[in-house]
Amino acid sequence: MESEGTPESESSEKSIVFSQQEEEEAEKPEEMATVNPLLQPALTGNVEGLQKIFEDPENPHHEQAMQLLLEEDIVGRNLLYAACMAGQSNVIRALAKYGVNLNEKTSRGYTLLHCAAAWGRLETLKALVDLDVDIGALNFREERARDVAARYSQTECVEFLDWADARLTLKKYIGKVCAAITDTEKGSGKLLKEDKNTILSACRAKNEWLETHLEGSINEVFEQKQQLEDIVAPIFTKISAPRKFCIK
Repeated sequence: MESEGTPESESSEKSIVFSQQEEEEAEKPEEMATVNPLLQPALTGNVEGLQKIFEDPENPHHEQAMQLLLEEDIVGRNLLYAACMAGQSNVIRALAKYGVNLNEKTSRGYTLLHCAAAWGRLETLKALVDLDVDIGALNFREERARDVAARYSQTECVEFLDWADARLTLKKYIGKVCAAITDTEKGSGKLLKEDKNTILSACRAKNEWLETHLEGSINEVFEQKQQLEDIVAPIFTKISAPRKFCIK
């Protein structure tokens, strides 16, 4: 996959993407180019070059590879942020294999997802979501990545993050339902075998739908969740209702 392109003028894009007080956080750490051998391959998408540094013991930078990758500037950004700004999604995927924390925050609470959203790097957002980053992480403004994208009119990024959040919400709901079944088995409110099988079957069906409908629309995702709620709610309502005792 090719990168999403480097803006013709970093300073002009920066002025659009971040407010004046946020510019220092948006600025790429160009001053590190002469001292950090990972910067150039990270910005240009040279995955093979990065892999050689990390995996070739004969490479002069091999032993310091992780240290170089995680080296931070004054506001807490490492080279992963530079790769996000440059839209190098393949670099993000490649470096994730070395165990880096993709949810790390800068001093002002920005994550890689916030960064990619602000710069309009849709493919990088997709890569990060595929790597299970925290979609709901908040920056110092209490903004999620979706909110940052909206603030800077990155419409495609907003739509994608809304879609990703809807899928995640469905996944969490399925997990919550399955956990509730376990809880009822431990407590006094027992599920009938038929009801338990109905719920488990519905949960499996929704998980399969998520796996087989990777391009399903956000409305379709909402519809799947509603269908599951319509099956689950009456059953749990039934077991939570007070029992009636007959006095003979």
